[in-house]
Amino acid sequence: MNLSQIEKYCLTLKGTTKDIKWGNDLCFLIGNKMFAVTSLDPPFKASFKVTAEQFAELTERDGIIPAPYLARNQWIMVENPRALNLEEWSFYLKQSYELIASKLPKKLQKNIFNTKS
Repeated sequence: MNLSQIEKYCLTLKGTTKDIKWGNDLCFLIGNKMFAVTSLDPPFKASFKVTAEQFAELTERDGIIPAPYLARNQWIMVENPRALNLEEWSFYLKQSYELIASKLPKKLQKNIFNTKS
């Protein structure tokens, strides 16, 4: 995936907003919490949250490293977009969105997802 494909995909996820932080990072948020970050300037970089098991597995791949400053929370940084295939990109971005959304306050989750109590 490239930057525009990541942006297009992330914005299909309900309640997603985007913001530019730190001058050149495009951040995708759910409930004002980041679930994915991409660099607007070359070289390509994208970061997102994964499970602890996936963190260990994915950081063994060429082109994927622990995300600076966020690795302790199981975030990875993909430095080579070909390190993941298209299906994996979609899976991990959606999973990151779901992992972050699940930690939001229940009231906020209800507002975003329009669920009934």
